[in-house]
Parts: sequence; C-alpha cells; structure tokens
Amino acid sequence: MKNELLHAFYDLIPEVKGRLFDDVASNRTRYLTVLLEEIYQEHNASAVLRSCDCFGIQELHVVESKNQYKVQRDIARGAGRWVDLFNYNEGATPLMDAITGLKSKGYKIAALTPDANLSVFDIPLDQPLVLSFGTEWEGISDNIREIADYKVAIPMVGFTESFNVSVSVALTLQALRQRLVESELNWKLSEEEQTDVKLKWCQRYMRNGEVVRKELEKRLKDSK
Repeated sequence: MKNELLHAFYDLIPEVKGRLFDDVASNRTRYLTVLLEEIYQEHNASAVLRSCDCFGIQELHVVESKNQYKVQRDIARGAGRWVDLFNYNEGATPLMDAITGLKSKGYKIAALTPDANLSVFDIPLDQPLVLSFGTEWEGISDNIREIADYKVAIPMVGFTESFNVSVSVALTLQALRQRLVESELNWKLSEEEQTDVKLKWCQRYMRNGEVVRKELEKRLKDSK
C-alpha cells in the first residue's frame, strides 16, 4: 500500500523531484540524531536545522521548557520540510522525557562540552547516538552532564574555549557522518523507512498535502 501510495504521489510531482527524493532518502539516517537544550537564538536554531538536513540527519529533538525554538526561514532554507522536528515543552521534566524516550530506542547519549577528554573522532559508534548540545552561554545542563554516556569535545588549538553552538553541531555531524560512511555499520534508513520518509516529503512538498494523501489513499482502497 505504501509503495503504491508513493507512486501515486510521484505521478503528481515533477519527475526530477521524485528522483531527488529517492537519492536523498537513500543517504538518510536516524543512527545519529541531535538534541538541543533551550537554544534561544533564532539564527542558531535555524542553522542547526539546516545542518541536520545537509548531513542527512532525519530527526532533530528540541527541549524548550524555557525558550521557544524558532526558525528563521532565510537561514533554514526550507530544511524544516525535510527534517522531522520533535519538541519537548510539556510536563514537569521535558528534558528527561526526551532522554528517556531516546534511550528506550537504544540510543547512547553524547554530551558536547569543551572540558571533555573524549574527542568526537574517538567516540564509540557501535550503538545509535544522540548528540546533545546546550545553550549558547551555559552549555550543557547539569542534568545532561550527569546522565550522558559520553562527554565529548571538539579538538581546538586556539585561545577561545568553544565554538558557536550551530558551528559545533555542523563540525560534529561532519566528523561522525564521515566515520559512519567509512564503517560497516548498518546506519542508513531501511527501505520501508525510506518509503515512509518520502511519503512525508511528498505531503509537505505539495500544497494541501494532507488532503491529497487522504484522497490518494481512498482511491487506492476503492480500486481494490
């Protein structure tokens, strides 16, 4: 049913777009994901979203109990269409809710902090990994520091002790993405997951995509 639905969608969008969806989805991953904690500068939030898309990261998790996550369209350049964004802003412990949910899916938590002794080039990749980044000024919270499986740093040799958070995300993703590409790990989305993602992209790409999807699903069901 899903493959038939995808083909029906592809009949409605430009052929070049369908080929692009196929190509991009084949390099997408959930093996790495990003967790942002209370990011309050819109340009940083937008740049992180864009970096996730550029490096093939399908999911971005955002804890925003204090600061609302806002995206500047001119910086994100439409990345919000292609990356699945999960917001945690309800209940008494949104951060712990995010961590608990991710750990239940088999993720290890890596907290990025300049005072860590483990480099991003040496962090184990034998299990799926959440890369956790803190606020622009304070960095990671004490809660993340206590529960993280790894504390990781980006090697630096200058006077400044840390990178801007959006730069930190981009550098870390680039390093770990390359390590995955060079590994024998099964880090890409499965065929079924790729189909699910492409269906989401078709729906988001088209005007009134949700309505179109329901109509296509009805047609396919009626034709059987």
